[in-house]
Amino acid sequence: MPHHDLIIIGTGSGNTIADTSLRHLDIGIIEESTFGGTCINVGCIPTKMYVYTAELAQRTEDSARFGVDAHVDKVRWSDIRDRIFGRIDPISVSGEEYRSHGPNTTFYGEHVEFIGPRRLRLASGTELTADRIVLAAGSRPMIPDIDGLGAVDSSRVHTSDTIMRIDDVPGSMVILGGGVIAAEMAHVFSSFGTRVTIVARTERLLRRADQSVSTAFTELAADAWDVRTSREAARVVATDDGVRVELHDTIGRPDPRPAEGELLLIATGRIPNADRLGLANGEIELRDDGRVAVDAYQRTSAEGVFALGDVSSGWQLKHVANHEARIVQHNLAHPDAMEEADHRYVPYAVFSHPQVASVGKTEQELVGSGTAYVTNTVRYGDVAYGWAMEDTTGFVKVLADPKSGLLLGAHLLGPDASSLIQPIIQAMSFGLNAHDMARGQYWIHPALAEVVENAVLGLPLED
Repeated sequence: MPHHDLIIIGTGSGNTIADTSLRHLDIGIIEESTFGGTCINVGCIPTKMYVYTAELAQRTEDSARFGVDAHVDKVRWSDIRDRIFGRIDPISVSGEEYRSHGPNTTFYGEHVEFIGPRRLRLASGTELTADRIVLAAGSRPMIPDIDGLGAVDSSRVHTSDTIMRIDDVPGSMVILGGGVIAAEMAHVFSSFGTRVTIVARTERLLRRADQSVSTAFTELAADAWDVRTSREAARVVATDDGVRVELHDTIGRPDPRPAEGELLLIATGRIPNADRLGLANGEIELRDDGRVAVDAYQRTSAEGVFALGDVSSGWQLKHVANHEARIVQHNLAHPDAMEEADHRYVPYAVFSHPQVASVGKTEQELVGSGTAYVTNTVRYGDVAYGWAMEDTTGFVKVLADPKSGLLLGAHLLGPDASSLIQPIIQAMSFGLNAHDMARGQYWIHPALAEVVENAVLGLPLED
């Protein structure tokens, strides 16, 4: 029975743990899917490569009012796809090759389950044991139970795991879901000429965002796509040229207008892979929502077993998984001087059109908890670069403690929101109050970052 000092299940952020700081350990690495995990293969990296290309196409739509007559002649989907995966796939292959022949690693490319405390069985029947184990098994698309879905040809139904590798741009597409994946894929395919219909069971898209952002984004989305909010899929039917999704409202009343498209993209969220690992046999506890329960040190309920990333985190963000991997790596190397994970100010961004970025508390959360706060909103068009862009929809909203001036949250909608939010994240993380942030540094004029400066500077703080 092979025994390892350490076994890592999952090769996304978990793969980064096995670096030179642990080269003295005999490490087993297990991956049943494509080496590299969600981000590199079906998540962050390919989607943003598509988003960047979509932005190039999108910008031609408004160019005429600036005196530039531009248009898209053709979208060569296969060239776009092959450029993206022609760069990504070799990284996955080389990563697996390196771990297969590494100086202190053994690679197992198959499914695994616990059969006892720190004891595993591979799908091939081989049993493994380890002194310590790291669970980094990630997540998978959630497929809702919809009548008729299983009868539709698989070439017509996709998730984010498969949609980016299709053979051609569809003329039309139905997207089920109103979250991040739905918003980003709607942007990508509509920019390439697809007629997009979004079906969301909530009354607003991006419902977990600050309500001001969620409301504004939904209004802009409705101008760009056929957006059906407060609707659920009742039945999916195959048609001669695609799929028809019959709908009902949130209390079950039929909607006379079905959603139809050549393809159906199911973007209703992702679920942790914890249910596939036989964790009860390993004495590893789960939370009510199916995530692996961990403490501040990323330790599970089982001795010697850690967990990180989507399998245990509610954030489902690569930068969170990377942070947790660094914490686990440190704690494996320094069991007598462990560090806690820092989840105080976790930001996220939505790379749609327009972009959305957020960190900290939303206004509705502050109201719900009875927390005192002040807020200020500045529009992109109120600063010089935003005025040059003739932007009429973008804004920066900040919330702060009225007495200390410490920032409680920030919510951005508009071009480059994912980058503009970074100085706010920095201020929150290092305890910099709003006045010191705004006046304690130079802000380049007339850069777009001035919209952040003005938003923070304009907070009505108490003297």
